[in-house]
Amino acid sequence: MLSTLLAFLGACTLIAASPGPSTVLIIKNSLRSRRSGFLTVLGNETGVFVWGVVAALGLTALLAASQFAYDVMRIVGAVVLVVFGAQTLWAARKRKKDEGEAEGWEAPERSGWSSYRGGLLLNLANPKAAIFAMSFLPQFVPAGAPELPAMIALAAIWAVFEVGYYGVYVWCVGRMKTYLSRVHVRRRLEQISGGVLLALGARLALDG
Repeated sequence: MLSTLLAFLGACTLIAASPGPSTVLIIKNSLRSRRSGFLTVLGNETGVFVWGVVAALGLTALLAASQFAYDVMRIVGAVVLVVFGAQTLWAARKRKKDEGEAEGWEAPERSGWSSYRGGLLLNLANPKAAIFAMSFLPQFVPAGAPELPAMIALAAIWAVFEVGYYGVYVWCVGRMKTYLSRVHVRRRLEQISGGVLLALGARLALDG
């Protein structure tokens, strides 16, 4: 059991280390504040746990088997990514108009619910996250263990582990806040993250 758990945590580390839309959103919101970044992490990991439970119940098999259902989720996910990317680029454009303001300008704080909802929505709108959970979790169910509770437990461990992992990202961004809060630096980072989100949205939309 211990060796299985260690292998599972190692796999979780590799998954978390792979850059994706959630990583971009977490870093982007962490630029506002550690609170915003951490709540985005909690939202994202709620989505991870939800997909894990859905996979345990076997419902993601329906998504994998139905091209229509997958395509609907794929388009919804692409729209979510494009909207987030466009909002980020718009914020960067507005910030450009404020270039004359003093260095150290602080972005207005988002509500906690807004940050949490963003992380949750981005994860739940990604059909690949659902399919991945279905293929990933069963590999680590110990032999002879009841599959449903074991997969739910693994999903919970996965989500808690990633809270700690992405929490390090939030902490690191917070430590660099003085530098990252400079208007031109913040604007450049928003341009990059907005462009990445748009590109990921376009890729998901075109990925059959």
